[in-house]
Amino acid sequence: MSLPLVAVVGRPNVGKSTLFNKLSGQRIAIVDDKPGVTRDRIYAKCEWLGREFMLVDTGGIEPQSQDVILSQMRRQAQLAIEKADVIIFVTDIKTGVTAADEEVAAMLRRSNKTVILCVNKCDSIGEPPAEFYEFYDLGLGDPTAVSSVHGHGTGDLLDRVLQSLPEYEEENTDSDVIRVAVIGKPNVGKSSLINRLCGEERVIVSDIAGTTRDASDTFVENEQGKFVFIDTAGIRKKSKVYENIERYSVLRAYMAIDSADAAVIMIDALEGFTEQDSKIAGYAHEKGKACVIAVNKWDAQQKDTHTMDEYRKKLAVDLSFMSYAPIVFISAKNGTRIDKLLELIVYTAQQNAVRVPTGRLNDMLSIATARVQPPSDKGRRLKIYYMTQASSKPPCFVAFVNRAELFHFSYRRYIENQIRETFGIDSVPIVLMVRERNRDDVKT
Repeated sequence: MSLPLVAVVGRPNVGKSTLFNKLSGQRIAIVDDKPGVTRDRIYAKCEWLGREFMLVDTGGIEPQSQDVILSQMRRQAQLAIEKADVIIFVTDIKTGVTAADEEVAAMLRRSNKTVILCVNKCDSIGEPPAEFYEFYDLGLGDPTAVSSVHGHGTGDLLDRVLQSLPEYEEENTDSDVIRVAVIGKPNVGKSSLINRLCGEERVIVSDIAGTTRDASDTFVENEQGKFVFIDTAGIRKKSKVYENIERYSVLRAYMAIDSADAAVIMIDALEGFTEQDSKIAGYAHEKGKACVIAVNKWDAQQKDTHTMDEYRKKLAVDLSFMSYAPIVFISAKNGTRIDKLLELIVYTAQQNAVRVPTGRLNDMLSIATARVQPPSDKGRRLKIYYMTQASSKPPCFVAFVNRAELFHFSYRRYIENQIRETFGIDSVPIVLMVRERNRDDVKT
């Protein structure tokens, strides 16, 4: 049984994301005075008085808008309402009850769900102002006065949420869930891939670059395994980022990479590999993530029997710094090779978490040094006393030597290749640290 779901809904710019961050205790949703910042559904685990539930933030509902993005935001909010056990309807005391509030309230009454009316921006302590009482006209019962900025009234709000939640039997946390950040430039098909994987309109898809702003999590379970896919905002060149909101979005994307076990780096097959793709891939490489290169829109690419091989060879040159990363040619729109993509995600994530016993590692070292002698300089030869694995994700190995300066780059690469060949670590980065005996680390 999954955690109960509580949806935060309301018209734009009433403080839903600020309240979402306050209740979850994390700065997850982007907050800005500009309406329409939140677009997709954003999830976070929330705890109050020892009980846990999932909180979902939604985009502002504009009931009558015909705008493409706003209508999809409305659809996302409706999906959250359909799945929610309890709904927090956020209104704004400074603007009072508006026509949009009344239409949203009517929508919520038709849903037959438990609705808790929250009147936000009641920043003064004590009795609420007279304007507070007009919200009774919405027909949703007693409103709760809250200040999402200062936190006033949030305890009372959470008490009401707990009273309305269904019973929940706690289940063991899954340790085999793989967190996957889907990253790339704007408009390469990241959101389309997420929707294809989960079989529903989980995130908004549009030809307008920059539609996705927050990094939103989507849980997917199938025969391949259990995954949490993190849809991120497209990462553009810094010189092309003008809005503060987009700067926050890009920061969220990098944070998503930091927290992920693996990364799917999406490339537009029609546009080809670019300098920005290299920078995005380079960040995931530096963070030691298990990476899969997904060339999207392959269905629209003009091709013959040699096109894929030629494209793969070109990518091998462009991505020479991460030659270990497997490449798959997909179509998020048609679902082509999505199963293969999932197989590669599982394979690389498992490799990134591998642990090599010290005994086997040193057996490999003995054979490798006997086959190719360590280098020497001015009569002094490199001695590698032993090796051990310090950590995983990525696999990090430490070699204890007599003189670190003798461990030349070429021999380092040779030892790394021997580790890969012996233990089958062929699709993730490897970190090899060198430590001189009785001295601090001198090279990483």
